Amino acid sequence: MSSTPETPDFTEWQQVLDIFRQATDEQKDELLLKLLLTPDERSVLLTRINIFHELLNGERSQRKISELLGVGVATITRGSNELKHHDDSTKAWLSELLKAQHVHQD
Repeated sequence: MSSTPETPDFTEWQQVLDIFRQATDEQKDELLLKLLLTPDERSVLLTRINIFHELLNGERSQRKISELLGVGVATITRGSNELKHHDDSTKAWLSELLKAQHVHQD
């Protein structure tokens, strides 16, 4: 018997990213996300994407975004604070990614 406590096999964020990349390569990323995330978690993720999209778009106040998405202003503020941790090129990349997907869906 080992004297060291057992640890989980997956302990690093990079491992999660590698698993997701492998699933994407196998065209099973949607299946993986459905396995990993509950319907509520998927809904929260969708809300988070909408928060970033609205914040980066810059046309609505945080209060209006809150009303539009049916979440508290504090939730919008958390998204805004997260964006502040990233440089302009990252924000521009995310904004273009979201705009392209939005246009693609129309």
